[in-house]
Amino acid sequence: MVLAELGYEITTAPNAEKAIELFRQSPFPLLVTDYKMPGQNGVELIQAVREIAPQTRIVLISGFVDAMGITEENSGADAVIMKSANEVLQLVRTINRLSKRSAAKQPARAKGALKLRKSAGS
Repeated sequence: MVLAELGYEITTAPNAEKAIELFRQSPFPLLVTDYKMPGQNGVELIQAVREIAPQTRIVLISGFVDAMGITEENSGADAVIMKSANEVLQLVRTINRLSKRSAAKQPARAKGALKLRKSAGS
């Protein structure tokens, strides 16, 4: 809801497979995904999205960041955020930072997905 209030058009997917299907139909400039999802995990989703739309900015959010050692380098994400009380503020700051970057990160070899697209006129 916060991102919608900031002018982003939001499309959700219940799992990685549906998110990949949506990306094949029309790639999005930004993907926000959890790590733990039904079926494929967030890193597997990131790898698939990087093949379809390498220019897409990707944010991975997880409660397992520390426990599993998830980083930008081993996940292929442009940013990794630990689930916490500050997660929404961190997400907004991260999206603002990534939207100012000129090129997406190169894919690394390394569950519900949320994809965002900035609305026209915002």
